[in-house]
Amino acid sequence: MDAEVFLQEEDTEGSWTLLSWLASSLMVFGGALPYLPQYQEIQKTSNTDGFSTRVCLVLLVANILRIFFWIGKQFELTLLLQSVVMILTMFAMLHLCCTVQNTNRVSTKQHRLLDLDLRYFWKWSVFEDYLLFCFGFTVLCAVVTLLLLDSAVFVEMLGSLAVMFEAMLGLPQLLQNLHNRSTKGMSVKMVLLWTAGDVFKTTYFVMNESPPQFWVCGSVQILIDVAILLQVLFYSQDTWVKLG
Repeated sequence: MDAEVFLQEEDTEGSWTLLSWLASSLMVFGGALPYLPQYQEIQKTSNTDGFSTRVCLVLLVANILRIFFWIGKQFELTLLLQSVVMILTMFAMLHLCCTVQNTNRVSTKQHRLLDLDLRYFWKWSVFEDYLLFCFGFTVLCAVVTLLLLDSAVFVEMLGSLAVMFEAMLGLPQLLQNLHNRSTKGMSVKMVLLWTAGDVFKTTYFVMNESPPQFWVCGSVQILIDVAILLQVLFYSQDTWVKLG
């Protein structure tokens, strides 16, 4: 009898371990999945007008800050790996957008980071400029973190900034849709996956007792996701066509 109980406990423990591993894997790679349909949409239409590349800016800044937050306050390794995957995904999106825009550009004039023209901030013509900006931002964060790493207030502020930026993930897309008065070119599947992912990760944060900054961020993201889905309903005469 004792042997049976022991085997049942082992099976239960093994099941929970497998579920925990699957949840962690989904956390690491799940955040990147929503951008696959948007990537395919841009490739298909050769048009980037419906997608706000400032979404990439927000996520790059948020995840770079989160990596330095992890250095100051080690939380789940899963969230650190998630940041690395997300940064790579955003670079892939920016590379595609630059390629498409350069192919469609009529004017030969290019806008570069070193022109220091704020009117064209994050509207540069060359992918390497985005890499250069992120490298400079990373070096700046590294220097400041090295100097203030012993300050608990600084570390917590770093975490708050990271999740505040991440909470604003959907805001550039929301504003882009308002500016265009349309959601054409934006993948509705991307937003639906955003919503599903934000609900999942907010639940994950609460259950794993992650720092409160994380679940607050997730809650704000869900509200913005819902607002974008309402825009789809408002601007589109045939929402189901966009879902197809």
